[in-house]
Amino acid sequence: MSHSLEGRAVAVVISDITTPAISAARHKTQQAQSGESWEASDSPQEASVLQPSPQRETQPSNEHTQEPASTATYLREGVQEEEEEDFHTERVLISLLAGAMAGAVAKTTIAPLDRTKINFQATKQKFSARHAFLFARECYQREGLLSLWRGNSATMARIVPYAAIQFASHEQFKRILRVDAQENEGHTYLRFVAGSMAGVTSQFLTYPLDVARARMAVTHRDTYRSLKQVFIKILKNEGPLTLYRGLAPTLLGVIPYAGTSFGIYETLKRRHAEYSHRDKPNPLERMMFGAVAGLVGQSSSYPLDIVRRRMQTATVTGNGNHYKTILGTLLRVYREEGVCHGLYKGLSMNWIKGPIAVGISFSTFDTLKIFLEQIMLSR
Repeated sequence: MSHSLEGRAVAVVISDITTPAISAARHKTQQAQSGESWEASDSPQEASVLQPSPQRETQPSNEHTQEPASTATYLREGVQEEEEEDFHTERVLISLLAGAMAGAVAKTTIAPLDRTKINFQATKQKFSARHAFLFARECYQREGLLSLWRGNSATMARIVPYAAIQFASHEQFKRILRVDAQENEGHTYLRFVAGSMAGVTSQFLTYPLDVARARMAVTHRDTYRSLKQVFIKILKNEGPLTLYRGLAPTLLGVIPYAGTSFGIYETLKRRHAEYSHRDKPNPLERMMFGAVAGLVGQSSSYPLDIVRRRMQTATVTGNGNHYKTILGTLLRVYREEGVCHGLYKGLSMNWIKGPIAVGISFSTFDTLKIFLEQIMLSR
């Protein structure tokens, strides 16, 4: 797929998921204008457009009879296009809402594990289950139980728009690429492409919030007391470009992660429908499919996740001059800490929290989306 095609596709998706209200407003304006035009017209010819006579339909066609018929056809097509546009707008809004809720529920559930993992990713501390437990206990004893959710406000500020954009854009990329079309049934790579492009879109648009969340997770409460303070201090002391430090490895990592996660999840749902002869799996089955997808997806891109965390937190951990480039960070981590204890440090915890988070996220999104669509269709 060419860069120009990807650019156009991303532009279409961003337009679809960020301006649904414009379509609704335009539809109302068109309805008002249409109502005024019909009220203003009271000629017999225009009345015949609304209620065509059976005799006129059987008469031979001429210029006078073809004009009302063609006008009626045009009006019917316009109404159908408006209805389809409204339906598409409602589906985008549903995807945004369901995605936001799915991300919030999933991340809040695994927030203590997430904070523990980020702390070991961003430093040279040796990771093990025992050390992870000791870190969590120390946080609890020193700052209280809620300290395990420290940074969760930044997580929510990021994950709500991130998950909303990711799930909504994934639905749009599936539509653009015709992933579910019958002629593309055997093209499983399209599911990977749709997931990757959705991940890149959402990650790029919400990346500064991810930087703020990582900073709050690895520092004491006195360093950054609020999400607002993180942005103020970074902009004042380090400059605006710091908010995008580590973006390159993040985008490189999200391509295999999001592509694999969405691709495996959608493929498992398709195979389930073929073997069970049921159109939709139940919520527990969706959670299991999401867990498998999350396990494989996070494992495939984990070293780049290490690089991202090191680059995001380099300034506050005293390594500002060491982690400046992707390759340099990878080599430094490998030389000083090795593969298992460096590039894949904390992966075992990811195997616990990742499947839980992705499983909850996918199953919550699908369940809410189906529920909201049923409400919409029943109106």
